[in-house]
Amino acid sequence: MKKHLPWLLTGLFALWVLAALRPPRPAAEFDVVGFGRLPVLLNGRVQPWDSVARNSLLQIRARQAFAEVTRPDAPAWNPGAKYTRMSALEWLLELMTRPEQADRRKVFRIDHPELRTLLGLPPDGPFYHAQSELRPHFEEIEKQARQAGALDPAQRNTFHKAVFKLFQNLVLYQRLKSTLQPEGTTNFLAELKAYQAALEPGLTAVTQHEAGEPHDTEALGTLVRFARRFEALSQTALPLIVPPIHPETNRDAWANVGASLMETLVTRQIHPAVLAYAEMAGAYAAGQPEAFNQALARHRQWLTAKGLDREIAKGRWEFLYNQWRPFYLGTTLYVVAFLLGCFSWLSATRAGVWNRSGYGLLVLGLAVHTAGILFRMALEGRPPVTNLYSSAVFVGWGAVALGVILERIHRDSVGLVMAATVGCITLIIAHNLALGGDTMEMMRAVLDSNFWLSTHVITITLGYSATFAAGFLAIMYVLRGLFTRGLTAPSRAALNRMVYGILCFATLFSFVGTVLGGIWADQSWGRFWGWDPKENGALIIVLWNALILHARWGGLVGERGLMNLAIFGNVVTSFSWFGVNMLGVGLHSYGFMDAAFFWLMLFVASQLVLIGLGSLPLRYWASLRADPPARPAPAPAA
Repeated sequence: MKKHLPWLLTGLFALWVLAALRPPRPAAEFDVVGFGRLPVLLNGRVQPWDSVARNSLLQIRARQAFAEVTRPDAPAWNPGAKYTRMSALEWLLELMTRPEQADRRKVFRIDHPELRTLLGLPPDGPFYHAQSELRPHFEEIEKQARQAGALDPAQRNTFHKAVFKLFQNLVLYQRLKSTLQPEGTTNFLAELKAYQAALEPGLTAVTQHEAGEPHDTEALGTLVRFARRFEALSQTALPLIVPPIHPETNRDAWANVGASLMETLVTRQIHPAVLAYAEMAGAYAAGQPEAFNQALARHRQWLTAKGLDREIAKGRWEFLYNQWRPFYLGTTLYVVAFLLGCFSWLSATRAGVWNRSGYGLLVLGLAVHTAGILFRMALEGRPPVTNLYSSAVFVGWGAVALGVILERIHRDSVGLVMAATVGCITLIIAHNLALGGDTMEMMRAVLDSNFWLSTHVITITLGYSATFAAGFLAIMYVLRGLFTRGLTAPSRAALNRMVYGILCFATLFSFVGTVLGGIWADQSWGRFWGWDPKENGALIIVLWNALILHARWGGLVGERGLMNLAIFGNVVTSFSWFGVNMLGVGLHSYGFMDAAFFWLMLFVASQLVLIGLGSLPLRYWASLRADPPARPAPAPAA
């Protein structure tokens, strides 16, 4: 059994990973899954409705699904009856078609105490609130948000950030509500038919009015009322859901419903997609699944007939990616691999079994992690690193790949635990970065892909990965040496070689990546080096790694000194990776973000504490202090 347990465990988790690829079962008679695969244009890219729903709910609620307590008196034997659960797609469809009901859903998370006081909310929760609860405070929220937006980012405190984020979420909520039809509409399809009937007489009246001839004032007034209504809708609706009528001319000429209806003043014909979405909205609001599914099927057939197969395929594949959630699966695999690696240190009799089991899951996690990165690259059509989110994913991938190689060589669970730790932490960081919205949005023009950018970001991110890997190996050296007797002389020598080798790798890739970044900057901005904060941060990593290597070569530091310097490398790298983005200055300010300042400072403090522990005298190290002399055996009795 011991021999087959690693294979059995890895196989079971592999089946779990593959099972996540199965298409979801319909949660209701409505073909919500089919709707979720339909393509729309948002953030400069084609994406499925499913991505719009997930990213919007993630931004508003910090979750990709909705659940709230609706029956607190549910029986104890059925606790699930207490909750109403909805997928992000179901929530978005309700918001767009049944807004009065959606406005009562508690989707807005408000946890800042000062903001809660401003809104008259109890200080101790609950922290989720409905749009209907916040409606009386809209004016005050907008006033405070505009004041916060006028401040320099460096002057904004936590209250300013909280109220500004709430205002942005309310605006997003309102714009999503008006995506398919104007707010307050009860039968948009009938309204569109009335508009179509009013077009010809109204436009004739406009022509006669401009020529100074007698005209039908009622027909003119009707058309003007429609035009004003749809003009307001064109300024409000967020996703561009109406594809070009002639995609062979311009595939990117998508429009929202309001803009498309304004174009009918020229084309004199309502776009078929607008009619299809109006029919779907009416059927969903009226609880008519058959009519909804038929309108959905007709719209999908129209997209195919117009040659929009590329967009349909993009929606279908991204829906599968969202459903699979490879980085969530990878995080789970890394956590289990970490626990098995720790068990291998604690168990003397089954250390090999736990080690092989953990290694199998680590390799499986790396395979899923790699598949997720490749999936994103195929969907984006760009290199693996394009923003902070993708850099966090790639840094973790690089560290896990190094850990797999180390564990394959040494088989002592050191590489296993290091890789699982860094992989899990970086994927958690990536998840929190995704709370800001779409992680695949169109890149800024200066960052658009070219050869030097692609090689620069990949190379320098691998340098980040290697520096973090060396730092976390050094942390393991300190913790095992201080608190256990497991850091034997062979283990210390192995860790010393690992840290040294990875630092050599990190120095090379950090240096080459920095040079490639200069070449890219010369092509994009006309100068190789400008002492930009981001450039300085990359240079500091190179200099710090070079300092560590020279200190070791010159005999200035021993084993523990090398480890402490490697741990401080985590501080240097985290500053270059995140810290300089918080400055909001320089040509790299496109990556500005300050929400992680507290966590960055906490991470830096933890590394300084570890360095302090690593500097304690040897008498405090369980693995390095000399064993007490054996007491002499008592003399035999005479």
